[in-house]
Amino acid sequence: VQLQASGGGLVQAGGSLRLSCVSSRRTFSNNGVGWFRQGSDKEREFVAAINWNGSNENHADSVKGRFTISKDRATNTVYLQMTNLKPEDTAVYYCAAARGASMVTTAREYQYWGQGTQVTVSS
Repeated sequence: VQLQASGGGLVQAGGSLRLSCVSSRRTFSNNGVGWFRQGSDKEREFVAAINWNGSNENHADSVKGRFTISKDRATNTVYLQMTNLKPEDTAVYYCAAARGASMVTTAREYQYWGQGTQVTVSS
């Protein structure tokens, strides 16, 4: 299974970006999906997750109210809509497919990872 993340870029503080993640198989239809990020000299951290049918989602406190995860099962795509971006959101963002159908927040629960897309927020 291959995951392809895209949509990153350079944006000014307060701006918006939408990240997309497409799976090579219909993995997203049956599995939970999450977004994680890793800034320079930082550990990878959880950002958002959604369960197999999109009925349950979770967002890290640091992004709650600004980021929204969603899933389009028909196109096997998961999105992360990011608004009111801050310089501290600068990181490489990774999408991942969970081992099961649930919405999970820990990296060890994920089986497949995308290559990452860089998000840079300037002040």
